[in-house]
Amino acid sequence: MTIRLLVVDDDPLVRAGLTLMLGGAESIEIVGEGADGSEVPDLVARLAPDVVLMDIRMPHVDGLTATERLRSRPGAPEVIVLTTFHADEQVLRALRAGAAGFVLKDTPPAEIAGAVLRVAGGDPVLSPAVTRQLMGHVAGRPEARSRRDAAVERLAGLAGREREVAVAVGRGASNAEIAARLYMSVPTVKTYVSRLLAGLGLNNRVQIALLVHDAGLLDDDPPGRTGE
Repeated sequence: MTIRLLVVDDDPLVRAGLTLMLGGAESIEIVGEGADGSEVPDLVARLAPDVVLMDIRMPHVDGLTATERLRSRPGAPEVIVLTTFHADEQVLRALRAGAAGFVLKDTPPAEIAGAVLRVAGGDPVLSPAVTRQLMGHVAGRPEARSRRDAAVERLAGLAGREREVAVAVGRGASNAEIAARLYMSVPTVKTYVSRLLAGLGLNNRVQIALLVHDAGLLDDDPPGRTGE
């Protein structure tokens, strides 16, 4: 299967570099380029990409706004945010809006290609350690407490098994790892994850992980868990 990729960045040199580097990657086809978030809806409608590689800072419509608008639509492609600083609050906001992960602009081409393929396959590009760092970036702010209370309330209605799966997703475990840890089949895990997404009104595993972190369910999680 060939993954259709749209590259959106206001810097023409960055776009050219990404297109050159990723265009030769196996199973990836660059279907188009954009210079601003305002172009994204039309490009997505015309080119039908599977994944959008989106710069977070653009002059007119930034990557955060473009991600929010795009991911609110049914059948939207996955989004990977491009950034120069991994602890940026805008990165966290983009993830909350539905981005499946982020990569730094100086990431080696092979790793960016790998991220595109993983996201297209339904896996987030975000380790638990990075999630904790992002959450810690805003943890001391007044809105953090209200966000925690809201997350606890949203997760309160989960049945025991659903809660266990949600916490495992928050720890970065794959479906196979969750299945082994909780003595389930992989199809059953997929069913639970789909149920969590629908019941919580979320659209990807990253948002489940962020909600679990918001609720403080991993505060006592020991280091060295799966995915770090």
